[in-house]
Parts: sequence; C-alpha cells; structure tokens
Amino acid sequence: MNNKLFKLKRRPKERGLDKELEVFRDQMRPPGTFDEGFSWTSFIGALFIGMVMVPGAIYMNLLAGESIGPAAQWVTLILFLEVARRANQDIPNAQIFTLFYISGALMATASGSAGNFHGGMQAIYNQFFVQSDAARAAGVAELMPTWVTPNDPAVLETRSFLRIEWLAPIGLMVFTMILGRIDSMIVGYGLFRLTSDIEKLPFPMAPVGAQGILALSEEQKGHEVSAESNREGVSKWRMFSIGSIIGLIFGFIYLGIPTITGALLNEPITIIPLPFVDFTRDTAGLIPAAAVGLAFDLGFVIVGMVLPYWAMVGSFIGLLVTLIVNPMLFRAGVLTSWNPGDNLQETFFKGNIDFYFSFSIGIALAIAIAGIFSVVQKTRRNKAERLRDQNPLALSSNAIPKGRGDIRAIWIFVTYLLACSLYIGVSMFLLHITDGSIHWPVVWVMLFYAFVFTPFISYMTARMEGIAGQVITIPFVREASFILSGYSGVAVWFLPIPLHNYGQMTVFYRQCELTGTKFTSIWKSEVLLMPIVLGFTLLFAHMIWQMGDIPGPNFPFAQQWWEVTAAQQSLIFSSTLGGFTEFEQAINPGFIGWGLGLGCLAFALMGWLALPVFLIYGVVRGLNQTLPFMVIPQFLGALIGRFYFQRKFGAKKWRQMIPVIFAGFSCGMGLIAVFALGFVFLKGSVISLPF
Repeated sequence: MNNKLFKLKRRPKERGLDKELEVFRDQMRPPGTFDEGFSWTSFIGALFIGMVMVPGAIYMNLLAGESIGPAAQWVTLILFLEVARRANQDIPNAQIFTLFYISGALMATASGSAGNFHGGMQAIYNQFFVQSDAARAAGVAELMPTWVTPNDPAVLETRSFLRIEWLAPIGLMVFTMILGRIDSMIVGYGLFRLTSDIEKLPFPMAPVGAQGILALSEEQKGHEVSAESNREGVSKWRMFSIGSIIGLIFGFIYLGIPTITGALLNEPITIIPLPFVDFTRDTAGLIPAAAVGLAFDLGFVIVGMVLPYWAMVGSFIGLLVTLIVNPMLFRAGVLTSWNPGDNLQETFFKGNIDFYFSFSIGIALAIAIAGIFSVVQKTRRNKAERLRDQNPLALSSNAIPKGRGDIRAIWIFVTYLLACSLYIGVSMFLLHITDGSIHWPVVWVMLFYAFVFTPFISYMTARMEGIAGQVITIPFVREASFILSGYSGVAVWFLPIPLHNYGQMTVFYRQCELTGTKFTSIWKSEVLLMPIVLGFTLLFAHMIWQMGDIPGPNFPFAQQWWEVTAAQQSLIFSSTLGGFTEFEQAINPGFIGWGLGLGCLAFALMGWLALPVFLIYGVVRGLNQTLPFMVIPQFLGALIGRFYFQRKFGAKKWRQMIPVIFAGFSCGMGLIAVFALGFVFLKGSVISLPF
C-alpha cells in the first residue's frame, strides 16, 4: 500500500520534470522528411569562401585579433540566395544549412586564437614560437622537435613553406586535421544519438542557427511562406531583420566606434567598456579570492533570453555560492595562491589551481553518474512501455527517424578505436625518433585519455549542451597528467594525443536534424572540405608570410599579444624540464571527493524535490565554470525574457521568436566588425612619407 502511495505521489513530479524539458524540445520540431544538402552549390560556396574569405580571416586575425566567422557565414548565405533569386531558383533548406556549415568550418580553421591555430596559421605561429624570447629564456626553443617546426634560422628567414624542412611539420598537420575531422564527426554523431534520440534532451541553443537559416529560406520564397508564418504567429524573416538591426546599432557603438577611432586617432573612443569591467581588486577587502566583473555586451543579455530560464537561475545561484565560498576557502587556507592585488583573470586561474580543478573533476563525475542513470532509466521505461502495450515490434520513443542518413552503431566504435590507435601509434613513433626511446608512462596517459577521460568529458559536455546550452571543461588535465608522468623534455606537448571533447558536435547534429538535412550531406562535405581547408589556409598563410615577418610592424595584434601567449606557453612547457611546478598541487583527491559527494547529493535532492532539471546544471555551470562577467548579464536577460516578453507575446511564441532574433543579432554584429576593421586595413595600407 505504501509503495502505491509513493508511486502516486511521485508521478506528477516526474511529469513536471519531463514537461520542463519538452518546452524546449517542442520549440522547434524536425520536419517529416530529410533532404540531401550536398550539391554543386556547396562546392562553389566552399571555393568562394576559400578564395575570398580565408585570406581576409587570416590577415584580420594577425592585424586586429578579430574573427569574421559569423559575418562571413551570413554574408555568404545572403549572397548565394540573392544570386539564386535573380536566376528564379530556390535553394532548399538542406543546401542552405550545408553551405552554412561549410563556411563556418572554413572560417574556424582560418581564424582560431593564438596558440590554438590550425593549418597555415598553426605553422606561422609555430615558427614564431621557436624564435620567441620567452621560449629561448625558458630553454624550450632548442628542445622543440623539427617535426613541429624547423628551428634553423636560415630556413625561417626565407619565410617560405616551400622547403623540404617544412615537409614533416605540414605532414603532421595534415594527419591531425584529417583524422580529427573524421573522428569528431562520427563520435559526435554517436553522442547525438545518445543524448537526443534516447535521452530526448532539448538542446536549447540548436534552434538559434537553425531558425536563422529557415528565416533566410522563408525570405527567398516570398509572401506565400511569410503568410504561412504569420498564421503560426511568427515571421522568421521579420524577426531575423529586427535582430540584425539591433546588432548593427549596438555593434557600431560597442565595436565600431572604438575600432574606427583607434585606427584614425592616437587613442580609441570607447563608449561602452570593452570587453568587461574588472572589480576584483576593488572588492578584495570585502570578498577576498572571488573574481568579480561585469560585461556590458548586449549579446550576453540576448543569450540569457535564449537559454532555459532555470539554467540561468542556476548559473546565478552558482555564482553567488562561489562569491560566498571563496572567501571562506581563503580564510581556511585553501586558496593560498591568491593575493589582494590580483585581477579577475589571475584570481580565476589561481582558484582553479588551488581548489576548483579537483572540485570540478568531482562535479563532472557526478554529472556523468546522473547521465548514465538517466540513460538506464529511460531505456527501462521504453522497454516497460512496449511490454505493457504487448507490441514488442512497435517503434520505441528513441527510434531513428527514417531517411535521416544514420549509420550503424558499430561504425562509431570502430572509427573511435581506429582513430585512438592511430593517435597513440604516431605519438609513440614521434617520441622514439625524438628521444631515442618511448617513455611508457606517457603511453599509459594517452590510453587513459582515449578510453576514460575523452569519453567521459565528451558525454558530460554533450549533456550540458543538451540541457543548458553550455560546454563544461576540466582545466589543466593535460598539464597535470604530463607532469605526473615524469617525462623530461618538451616533445610531449606537441604530440597528436587522443584528448578531445566531442560533445560540442551534438548541437550541430541537432541543427542538421531541425533543418531537414541528411547527415550524409555533412559527411560528404567533410570530404570536400579537407583539401580546401588545408590547401587554401597553407597557400594564403604562405603568401601573407611573404609580406613580412610575423609578428612584425605590419601585424600589430600579433606583435603585441603573441609574445604574451608564448610566455604563458613557455611556462607550461618548461614544467616537464625538471623542478617543482604549481600544476603538481592542482590534483587533490579530497577535493575531488567533495565535488563528487556534493554533486550526487544535489542531483538526488533536487530530483526528490522535483525541481527543474535545468537548475542543477545551471548551478554547475555557475560554480566557477563560467567567468562572472558573463553570468550576470545572462541572468538579467533571462529575467527580462521571462517576466516581460513571455507575458507580452506568450511563452510559445516568444520561444519561437528569440532564437531567430539572436541569429540576426549575431549577423549584424559580425557585419559591423567587418566594416570597422576595414578602417584598420585602410590605416595599415597607408604609407607614411618622410615629408
């Protein structure tokens, strides 16, 4: 009798929890059919981006440290749609999405950030690093292997990749890029199957790109589709246009004016603080060891409207807990590295070293345990429903949609095992030719990455993306593991090790599904992309390098910031040259246990109380996982969206509107960035005469 009462009491809570997820799952449903998106349009688009956008992206990154990725994607789509319209042709949604994906992948490879480049930009940065003052002072430069970059000054002075000395470094780049793209696509697909098809997670950020693409598709088809959209209550093209105007106006004030005036005047005129205001030193006496800052970027506010409300509430709670707990940990002698004069970045870094690195590992284990429990529970529920209906052959709720382009699960495991074997095998070969022997503890570390950590962090991130639209990371894992392995040298830092996070690919597959694009379209595009990515990035990097030394006077951003990045990397790389390093203190089994215990307790307690599942993941996100200057405006946006716009337009209609508005806002901001940086190009091209 007691069991029956317990079940009757629990069922409404379970239904409420599922309903909370379904609000975002129902925000945008996949179409009934899936179309092939790979076509000659994709091929022409890839060539256009490679020849026109890639050189601009490389040059802009060196010149101003900015990426034109979002702007390049939307501009390419709009350009091709306009050409198709004048030819009285319509481009299907699947082809639009495929073109959007190709442009994004190309621009991500061409841009990147210092120390995290790919292709030609990686080669350019490596040649600088081996010659940098920081690498030489740390004793790293002379130990760098030639399969990373040539270290002969006579070779580097030629500023040319067309030399035999570059054959091994470029060959290693080709290997890592090709294998990395293959295993990322296939393993990411497997995680999508698990988190979307089985667990039915909502992926709140997926409709942003998907609905922006559908808005462009709606506009090209004219008034007929727009009338249909109006009957549904939302005109996607109108929302996209509104977002674009907001992005253009705010982008001009936030980015445009400082960039343009900085190019034309001695001092830039900044109206809105950029990128954030740091209050950490001002609040050090009141809340010591706590990172405090605030950003005034409207994009963060709109993101807070897009993401689940309870996830944003949880993030804010996590931030408040951090602000309360950090002073207590400081006074208890846990956060020993912090000094009152440290800024936000230093406070955040030292907090991770002293406590949050280990604590985050425990929290991540709790997330994984909760995820595994959810999968098992969902599978058992589906099985019970089929048995109850006495129809074992009936499709379960996690059945694969017909025509989506799926593959058998066995190929996911085969791809991953083959990729890990190649990563480890090539790494062992490189260690042997560099050191004359293989340091076997490093091999055990790579096996740990391949079969424990990478699956663990990838699945954990996939769940975070699926529920809260965020990526969760565990800092300093690679650094700590290499130091603890006892390896002596620097070659280990450049090995193609199987340490990856495939969870972020799940959002992309959800977008692919929402736009009715066959997965095979994307896999075909990858075959097209790889030679274009490698060829164009190397070609234009070579041509730009020929213009002058990088860094150099022609490339002010690289000249100012690459040395700082090199100094930070040299500090890390030198940690395997012997002596004590601060990374050794980062792993604390006791803190890991606290994180695991508190995480599991929080999941159990909030599940028993039937609180929104978004809330606990939001707390994890805010608990020293995201910088504070982002959390506050996102929480503000969540409040505005929940208590003003939802009441004004209705919850369902608002949930359809805001992702399209955000997509348009991103487009507008990107266009302003490109426009403003044109003045930087203009200033850089002016030749100062001596009279």
